[in-house]
Amino acid sequence: MEAKKGTTTVGIRGKDFVVLAADKMASMGDLAADLNTQKVHPVSKYMAITTAGLVGDLQILTRFLKARINRMKIEEGEEPHPRRIATFLGTILNANKYFPYWVQILLGGWKGEPYLASVDAAGGVTDTEPIMATGSGSPVAYGVLEANYKEGISEKDAIALAVQAVEAARVRNTFTGGREPGIDVAVIDKKGVRLLSPEEVAKIKKSLK
Repeated sequence: MEAKKGTTTVGIRGKDFVVLAADKMASMGDLAADLNTQKVHPVSKYMAITTAGLVGDLQILTRFLKARINRMKIEEGEEPHPRRIATFLGTILNANKYFPYWVQILLGGWKGEPYLASVDAAGGVTDTEPIMATGSGSPVAYGVLEANYKEGISEKDAIALAVQAVEAARVRNTFTGGREPGIDVAVIDKKGVRLLSPEEVAKIKKSLK
């Protein structure tokens, strides 16, 4: 059987926040192997990532990031800017591009300003766009994001839009799903990373209908 893969993740950068969202289904070939997989992971107080790709690769990279951030905090006395961590992650992936980690990661963080980057399996880092999506359902998610994103979007509207984009992929993409409400959401701002509860996500989904 194939390793677990297939997902939809979304990132939205606002004026003073970042929203990350992802579905919760891990697939194994044609099998929905896990309907409650966490795909939005805090890696520090002010940073989180979304995970798309092979589960084993993503787990080891998440450990690398946590260890690197903790070491930098000890050595420098403060949490690093998320741009430095995106660069570090890109360097790891590029150094292994001939035996690659099969991943695509969104990294969101805060250090005086919101930061959002997409890091591909070859180590390419893109951090200029305010809206991003990865995974097998990303074409569907991008359609929703492009049609509804507005500059200066509020945090509340950005959360709703992220949920709407992932939910659209849950409807149309075979490898996107999960047990209801089926979506993980994190908000990152000057207070740190906050994961929304399933009840909060369910309430947002209900308001979209």
